[in-house]
Amino acid sequence: MTRHIACLHTAASNVPLFDAACPPGVTLHHTLRADLLAEAEAAGGLTPAIAARTAAAIEALAAPGIDAVLLTCSTLGPSLAQARATIPLRRADAALAEAARRAGGRLVVLCAVETTLGPTGALFGPGCEIRLVPGAWAAFRAGDAAGYARMVAEAADAAFAEGADCVALAQASMAPAAALCRRGTPLTSPAASLAALA
Repeated sequence: MTRHIACLHTAASNVPLFDAACPPGVTLHHTLRADLLAEAEAAGGLTPAIAARTAAAIEALAAPGIDAVLLTCSTLGPSLAQARATIPLRRADAALAEAARRAGGRLVVLCAVETTLGPTGALFGPGCEIRLVPGAWAAFRAGDAAGYARMVAEAADAAFAEGADCVALAQASMAPAAALCRRGTPLTSPAASLAALA
C-alpha cells in the first residue's frame, strides 16, 4: 500500500532532495511556500503571524488521500505545534534530532542560516553543539549550490576532525554536502524524516 506524504517546502531546491531520499512505497506531493521563509528572514526569525500562516498552510495540505504532512523548513518548524489535523504532522528536523539522539556520542549540529539557530537549538536540546556555517546561506541565496555544499561539507569534516561522533545537517538544503564529506557521513533531514514516515 502506497503512503502519500504532502511536503511543505520553502525552497524549490528541496524538492529533488526529498524525491531522491524517498523510499519505495511512498509518494510525495510537494507544495512550495518560499514567501513564508522570506518573511521570517526579513523579520529576523519566526513571528506569531508567520507561524499562524504556516500552520494554516500545513492544515490545508492535510487533505483526503494524504497520510501525513511533512514540514521541511527548520526555521518554520515551531509552527507545526499550532496546526491541527487528523493525520500525522511532522517536522523534518524533528526526525533528524531523533536519529541523532539514537546515534549517541558527541553531537554537532550545523545550521546555514541564523533564523534557524533558535528553533534548532530548542529541538535538539542542550546536549549538543549548534554551529553556524559562515557564508553558507549567502552562497545558497546567490545560487551557488556547489559552493554552499562545499562550505557545509568542510564544516562537517572539521567537526568530525575535532572529535564529533555525530554531525547533523539541520536544514534540508544542506543534504548534498553529505556526499562531499571525507571524515564521516553526517545525518540529513530528507533521509531521516522520510525513513521515519515510511
